[in-house]
This record gives sequence, structure tokens and C-alpha cells, in this order.
Amino acid sequence: MVIGLMSAMPEELELALHELADGPLLGFEHGGRTFHTGRMCGRECVAVFSRWGKVAAATTATELISRFGVQAIVFTGVAGGLAPGLHVGDIVVADKLYQHDMDARPLFPRFEVPLTGRAGLETDASIRESLVRAASAFVEDACGAAGGGIGPAPGRRPRVVVGTVVSGDRFIARASEAAELRAAIEGAVCVEMEGAAVAQVCAEYGVPFGVVRVISDAADEHAPGTFHSFVETVASRYSVGIARRFLLGRRNL
Repeated sequence: MVIGLMSAMPEELELALHELADGPLLGFEHGGRTFHTGRMCGRECVAVFSRWGKVAAATTATELISRFGVQAIVFTGVAGGLAPGLHVGDIVVADKLYQHDMDARPLFPRFEVPLTGRAGLETDASIRESLVRAASAFVEDACGAAGGGIGPAPGRRPRVVVGTVVSGDRFIARASEAAELRAAIEGAVCVEMEGAAVAQVCAEYGVPFGVVRVISDAADEHAPGTFHSFVETVASRYSVGIARRFLLGRRNL
């Protein structure tokens, strides 16, 4: 099985490329993107930086499937926290994704993708479970029995939660907007800009997929500064650490 690895940040992809060392690493330029093929943890992979936003993510996912023949996609990246109790450095594994800016009312219900009859798109159960195990193992290995932090809060062990991820072409940086999303979409845990678009492409092509996000900010007025600091210093370690353990756990699948 060829697995597509998509990252929302070039910093994450850079570390992942160092892991594609089991075989020859090749880069293919297409559509303004570089698709890197190689092997990580014994698994054949295609890694690519998708760029930001739903259109960019959908385009990249389509290329991975139609041109490179990937049979599963895992998207990693950062997100703004919505659920009470989530902190910077916590990990969210998506079980369902919504496009929070999809609104074709009165022709279709709010959030429903027109002509599909679906609003929330579910991730593949097997990939989801593997990502939870991988994220939990990463936290355990990084923190150790003493519980030392790996993120911006030393001494605090990050949580791994499963929940609804919402996506839209807008960086959420106001507490009032975050509150509106929580009220509008039941169970919304975090917000980002790509995952639900990847979900729609994978659903239409019948390709299993998973999404894992690390909380980089609280989707409030402090988000821009917290986001940049987290991405530059922490996010890439999470991304490659979880991806490595995910692939190791699926060697026999």
C-alpha cells in the first residue's frame, strides 16, 4: 500500500523528508508542488506540502490519488483549539470533519456538501485507531514516565483526544468566532483550513484517510503569535514523530 503524507507546513515536511531514507528519495515537480517518493519505516510513501486552504489541499489530495496512486492519505498539521480543556501541544485525531464555511442555504442545509447528502465526513476507523496509538506512543516516548513536557508547557503531558475537526478558508483569531463555531457544530474540537477538503476528495475517490492535528493556539486574539512560535519550535517534532509510529504500527496491514 502506498501512503500519501500531507503536511500543512513546509517545516513539517522538511523533517519528514529525512525519514524517507529506506530507499531512493525522488522529487517530482507538478502543479507548483514537489511530491517526494521514498520509504519510511519500510512503507512506500509520497510526501508533499499541500499549501494552505481548502482548494490547495483538495488539489494536492487529488494529485496524490490520481497521479501517484496512493491508497491512503494521512494529513498532519496544526489547529486552533475550540473545546474547553484543550491546551497548546495537545493532539487531536479527527473522527469527523466539517467545512464550517459551507453554506448553500436555502438550497441545502448548512454545512452539507451540495449533491452529496452529507455534512460531516468520517475518517477511516482503522487509520484513526492507528493514529491514536501512534500519537499516544509519541507522547509516552517523548515525555517518559516522569511526564515532562514536549511542547510549550514543560512538565505537562499533552493529551490525545478524538473528535470533530472543522475546516474553512479563514484563520480563526477571535474568541467570539471560536465560540460561534462551537455553538454551530456539535462536538467541534479544533479548527483548521484543510482537513475537510481532503476528506471530501477521499470520500469521492473511495480512499481511506486520517487527519491528526496538534493544537498550536486557542483560536483567539493571541492566536497569530502563538501559532508562529509553535510552528517554528515544536510542530515538526510532533508531525514526524507521529507519522513514524503510525507507519511502524501498520507494517503488517
